[in-house]
Amino acid sequence: MYFRELLKLIIVPVLLLNLNTMSQEEKTAYSQEELKEFEEIILQKLAVAKEELSSLKESLSKKNDSGTDNTASTSKLLEDGADTLERESLSQLAARQQKFIINLENALIRIKNGTYGVCVDTGKLIAKERLKAVPHTMHSIEAKLAKK
Repeated sequence: MYFRELLKLIIVPVLLLNLNTMSQEEKTAYSQEELKEFEEIILQKLAVAKEELSSLKESLSKKNDSGTDNTASTSKLLEDGADTLERESLSQLAARQQKFIINLENALIRIKNGTYGVCVDTGKLIAKERLKAVPHTMHSIEAKLAKK
């Protein structure tokens, strides 16, 4: 907790200083070229995420199909517990991956309707560097830090 508070004390003033020193003609939207660049980043991340989700689902289906492993009566309770824990872990990863995919798809919709890159809390443009790192975000660093 102390580290977060210290980080806020350092980063927020620097961000605010940078925001205050911007020219009066602050951008309110990204250009079509910039949006195309973001769209390409999102599409790449989406392809990777869908591939990972497919792999997770395949692993889950193989875990549910025990084949001949359970035909022998030598199964141990610990092994059964470990298998259950692994399936649960894979299910959680798959759910997180599905949520990530939905967020990326929603970002593509925002690009199409012209709201991409605008912070839902402040109404200001989200920094390009942040969008490159987290292309599905709807919050600027300023808004994200204010929530914590």
